[in-house]
Amino acid sequence: MLTKTTADGAGATLVAEPRKTSRAVKPANESVTKKAAKPLTIFIDGEFVAEEDAKISVFDHGLLYGDGIFEGIRFYNGRVFRLKDHLDRLWDSARSICLEIPMSHGEMTEALLETIRKNDLRDGYIRLIVTRGVGNLGLNPAQCKRPSVIIIATTIALYSAEMYQNGLTVVTVPTHRTGPGALNPAVKSLNYLNNVMARIEANLSGADEALMLNDQGCIAECTADNIFVIKRGEIFTPPITAGALRGITRSVVFEIAAELGIKISEVDISRHDVFIADECLLSGTAAEVIPVIRADGRVIGTGKPGPISLRTIARFREITREGGTPIYS
Repeated sequence: MLTKTTADGAGATLVAEPRKTSRAVKPANESVTKKAAKPLTIFIDGEFVAEEDAKISVFDHGLLYGDGIFEGIRFYNGRVFRLKDHLDRLWDSARSICLEIPMSHGEMTEALLETIRKNDLRDGYIRLIVTRGVGNLGLNPAQCKRPSVIIIATTIALYSAEMYQNGLTVVTVPTHRTGPGALNPAVKSLNYLNNVMARIEANLSGADEALMLNDQGCIAECTADNIFVIKRGEIFTPPITAGALRGITRSVVFEIAAELGIKISEVDISRHDVFIADECLLSGTAAEVIPVIRADGRVIGTGKPGPISLRTIARFREITREGGTPIYS
């Protein structure tokens, strides 16, 4: 049984040089899966423009200071998945950093749907961005008179099909997750350097993803995903207070577990708990739900995606095709 654990081996070993690996490393890459047949149409501040004309000012504080927020949103089979949940979280992030979104929920919904329509997509990914807006070179956000809203609709492949079938390798990295006393992880801020540094360290280690610890030595999350471990038929995941994002896909995993009659608990998780797990899963909007089969060189379970992982992934894929906000009506 998992127990609440604080620092069990406090931190991670610094990476001196890339680790040799027996297989080709295919790092996660948030990019379009294939070249678009036609240029994308981007929404910027109430206008739809061709991607080559989609520009913001060099004085936008989103660029200068990472001052802004974002959401990544999936759409499947002509329906946007959990749109209201994503917009609610966007507004929560905005309120936390005293950013006034210059649109209503309804206006944002219609702008997002129309962006997808103009790109003639039925399956894909939305990147919704709200920056602080144009100011001067000073830090003070009071200089920024109006936030900017940017909506990009495209396709994305965070991991390869092979990785979903065979599972990922993860490694604990030196960079810790930012604590709520600095910048609360609940805010989906444009300042993602904390996650980027962890991603770099995972790349240098030849791993597919990074385990990020909090300052107590417990696992918070990965660079773009929540983490779940499965032991003796039960699922465990770090609590929000450990530094985990309140992920939209994370909540779907909770729903699936309840539907399948599998107990799921929020507890502090150590690296040891991952090492001895029977199975391990990651979840995120871009990543969806994907198994992990190796952590810090240790094989997890049988070294293959386990039965609870496979049932969860299969049900998640069914759910994404069943509901959502219609794009074309």
